[in-house]
Order: sequence, then structure tokens, then C-alpha cells
Amino acid sequence: MENYLPLLQSTSLFAGLEAEALRVLLGEVGAVLRTYSRGETLVLAGQPNRRVGVVLSGAIEAYHSAASGARLPISQMGPGGVFGDVLGGSSLSSPVTVVASAPCEVLLVPYEKLLLPGADPARQRVLQNLVRTISDKYLLLSRRVDLLLLKSLRAKVCAYLLSEAEVHHSLTFTVPYSRIRLADYLNCDRSALSRELSLMQRDGLLETYKSSFKLLEPDALRRMVL
Repeated sequence: MENYLPLLQSTSLFAGLEAEALRVLLGEVGAVLRTYSRGETLVLAGQPNRRVGVVLSGAIEAYHSAASGARLPISQMGPGGVFGDVLGGSSLSSPVTVVASAPCEVLLVPYEKLLLPGADPARQRVLQNLVRTISDKYLLLSRRVDLLLLKSLRAKVCAYLLSEAEVHHSLTFTVPYSRIRLADYLNCDRSALSRELSLMQRDGLLETYKSSFKLLEPDALRRMVL
């Protein structure tokens, strides 16, 4: 655990905590380390999840299973990623499944112990961080819904790429999905997505290679979303 303290201090959940205060808090709430193999399930849709998790190494993926059986990606996380913070305190079952997309180690914290009343500054800071991260993830989910409501595939592609450019603060970036997974994320056919990207490249709107993109005409892409 000691080796992971600097990483934990950089996460949205434990930001602002001194190392010693964080060490004490983790002991008080009964945080535990768990190791998962690739493909192993951390959270199962339809089952309750009462823990907040932090990815310490490796990677995880959250997805929703559509009625057709297709997996709709929700998010991917590497070291420092926080999951379970939105629904861990809910009485409802998880609507998503979280699996290890690579061998990983995670820190799991009982949600209810984070919410125990206490006047110590460390616990208050974590509660403030929880409220902030839940709000941020709500806004990201709202953006995802807006994207899926767009009628044309080109509009969806433009909206997604523009949002990624904003995240990376650059018109050149690499997205966290393969072409197949990106098609799932946009809820479209992979062949249709590849064809649309080829047309957009032919039209001089972007350059792309595998999961890397360079937006050449961002203003034109914005007009296509409207």
C-alpha cells in the first residue's frame, strides 16, 4: 500500500490529502488491495456494488449490455482511475459490468465507511471529492446521451472527436478505443464507421491511423454537429 500512496494522492477521490492522513484514513475504512486477471469481473451488472475502487495498475473497462447482446462501452480506466463512486452509495444494483481489460491491481474501499460521520479533515475532504467526481461523471454521461441522440453517424463522429480534442487540449490525439470498440461506443456498425472516417479523410476534415486522429477542420466539424 505504501508504494501506491503518491498515486492515490493524485486521484480525484483522495486529492488534497497528505500522505500520513491518507494512510490513517485507509486503515480506518478498511481499504483492501485486490488483484484481477484479464477478463475477470470486478462489478457485475444486476448485482449491488458497495465499494469504491481505485485502479493501481493495469486497466479496467465498464460496459452496458444491450438487448441485442452487444457490449456498449461506458469507460476505460488505467492507474488512478476511480470507479464505483457514483453508484457505490446507492441502494440500486449496478447497471454496468466492470471487467479487467488487463491484469490489474485495485484498491477497494467500503462506501458506507467513507460516509460515516466524522469531523476529521481527511474524511471531510474525501466527501467533498466524492461530490465533485459524481457531478463530473454526471456531466460526462449527459454528453454521452447527447452524442447518441444525434441522428447521423457523421454528427456522432464529429461530436466524439471534438470532445476528445477538448480532453487532450490538442487537435492531435489518440482515443482509448480500437476501431471495433469505438463503433460500439458510438452504437454503430464497424464497417459503417470505417467508411465514414475514410470519407471524412478524403474530404480533408481529418487524418487518422488506427486509434490516432488529427483534426484538420475543427470549425467544419462543429458545424456538422449542429
